[in-house]
Amino acid sequence: MKVPQPRRSARRRATLALAAATTLVAALAGCGVTRGDASNDFTVYIPNSPGGGYDQTGRAAVSAMERNDLTGGDFEISNIIGAGGSVAMSRLMNAEGDEHLMLYMGLGVVGSLYSNGNDYRPQDATPIAKLIEDQEGVLVPADSPFETFEDFLAAWRADPGSVVVGGGSSVGGPDHLFPMLLAQAAGIDPREVRYVVYDGGGPLTSALLGNKIQVGFSGLGEFEGQIASGELRALAVSGEERLETETLADVPTVTEGGVDLVFNNWRGVLAPPGISEERQDELIALVEEMHATDEWQQAMADNGWIDALQTGDEFGEFLASEDARVADTLDELGLR
Repeated sequence: MKVPQPRRSARRRATLALAAATTLVAALAGCGVTRGDASNDFTVYIPNSPGGGYDQTGRAAVSAMERNDLTGGDFEISNIIGAGGSVAMSRLMNAEGDEHLMLYMGLGVVGSLYSNGNDYRPQDATPIAKLIEDQEGVLVPADSPFETFEDFLAAWRADPGSVVVGGGSSVGGPDHLFPMLLAQAAGIDPREVRYVVYDGGGPLTSALLGNKIQVGFSGLGEFEGQIASGELRALAVSGEERLETETLADVPTVTEGGVDLVFNNWRGVLAPPGISEERQDELIALVEEMHATDEWQQAMADNGWIDALQTGDEFGEFLASEDARVADTLDELGLR
């Protein structure tokens, strides 16, 4: 897959990175929100519960920044649970001008803003960077009667209402859009799909292991432990090609299973609205430095994430296009 390139030249990025490292304290001290003496500290919002995809991504990024001392300050990570990410997004938008705050988010938050009637749009915040793309998986408990993806499809097609499925995102998020589009591509009326919302991968795992639902749809990076231990099985992945991780290399794509569909999730970073252009540039430079670390590169490899770095204005344009795509898809499926 062709990876979108940042809008700045290598020379410009190097200059910004140096500026971020040498003037960070002064820049932060001059912002409109007081943080006391620790003016180079950050608050990081994660819009779902611990163990979810946003949580994994945000904590991997923070760990890479901390281990390489990219800011010289501390990070406070806050898991803000509620409404599929809409609560966290509202808090970010209400923190206008706060130059010490970042939100790790993705396609699920875009959808949740629609499903929860929120007037905010992701492009209304300050775009920092798109980081990764991530395949979705079709998951079942170890003792599921569905041995293969084809087994699941046969039962789903025969009686859509008899199969309860779930995902870790609200209506309009990736874990919801994927099964709806999968159903449509498989000849099933999406309106007949019984979909249950869970707030992230942790609650979704509990629902699968507790047999509250029969099939789960979510990003696979957060489930590799349960798959490796044999608690869960992956029947298919949503991308164009199979994943290369040791645990998932043998899992077929949905296309291999006879359904013509390719679907990828994505995750990125926003800052509140109203920060200065200079501060936006500094945050972009910080994320680009983080992206180059060995720790981040290893996290992408370990989780099967697809490198998709895209920054600033390009990311802002991408956010606007994704917002429109989600709205159009929900309208097409009769879900909005």
